[in-house]
Amino acid sequence: MSRLHHALLPVSAALAAVCLAAASPAAAAAPAPGPALGKGLGQHAATVGLTTYWSGTTYQLRDTTRGDTRTLDALGRTGPAGGVLFTDADNTWGDGTPAHRQTAAVDVQYGTAVTWDFYQAVFGRKGVRGDGRGVVSRVHYGSAYPGAFWDDSCACVSYGDGSPGGRAPTSLDLVGHNLAQGLVSSTANLTYSGEPGALRVATADLLAAGGEFFADNPADVGDYLFGERVSPDGPLRRMDRPSADGRSPDYWSRDIGRLDPYAASGPARHFFYLLAEGSGPKTINGVAYDSPTYDGSTLLGIGRDKALRIWYRALTVNMTSTTSYAGARAATLRAAADLYGPASPETTAVAATWTAVNVR
Repeated sequence: MSRLHHALLPVSAALAAVCLAAASPAAAAAPAPGPALGKGLGQHAATVGLTTYWSGTTYQLRDTTRGDTRTLDALGRTGPAGGVLFTDADNTWGDGTPAHRQTAAVDVQYGTAVTWDFYQAVFGRKGVRGDGRGVVSRVHYGSAYPGAFWDDSCACVSYGDGSPGGRAPTSLDLVGHNLAQGLVSSTANLTYSGEPGALRVATADLLAAGGEFFADNPADVGDYLFGERVSPDGPLRRMDRPSADGRSPDYWSRDIGRLDPYAASGPARHFFYLLAEGSGPKTINGVAYDSPTYDGSTLLGIGRDKALRIWYRALTVNMTSTTSYAGARAATLRAAADLYGPASPETTAVAATWTAVNVR
């Protein structure tokens, strides 16, 4: 897997010429429009490479190598999609602080590129919706808007600046979560209520975690925590022990569909962690985990890569808008059997892991 935090586009002679010519007032003629390699300083991602676009007169925060992905400034407005495309004279974006309007855009453009590359490398999927088209994102949405959201009507994402005392909701896991909502909408389209809603939220979280590990960015290491860089009170959610947030159950029960989808996603998040990493105490990328099981079983895990592939196949092939937890068990068992064989260790592990979160 590529080290995306080093550079999102290789520096070619042509791109180098673009940068040099734009930086030199004495250049005889401006280079032809096309992709360029820029540098961004994000609040969450730190210093990253960005694929931008030289228009002939200025650099744009636009990535034509990834379906024409773009990041706009919403200028504090809300409502229908709209905004102003970020541009820059020297192709160095943001300064790492929220006071610079480009900083949030750096995190979002970077996270969107990571997600594109992650989906393509692991699932063979080209773009969020699988159609090769990029996503339009807006930052600085509303006034002190605390969150971010995917909008099916425009296939776009809007990001606020965060609530007072918090940080902008533009970290890699939040970007990945919101883009994954678009992936879910274009596949199983899980209904956002009851158990299907719980599975929708869990899918977005686990795909976000997969993208974070894939990026291998030392400024924001891969983990099974969600929103820890944004919330001043610690992670918004976690996978190894969902109940640590005070409202998400670790295990399935008959009344789980009455909870809001974020809380109800606990058992599915827990399933994914156990399937990937196994039960009990361990430290991964410097983060300590200790995951229990409903039946007291000891699970070894099959690895994150296999767990992601099983869930993705289940989502895109076997799940529907009304899939329940029991349906998710059946869907992932079919997916594991298709990928690795019905009598494989992976299929056996899927069955045991659902039992370990009380889905039988």
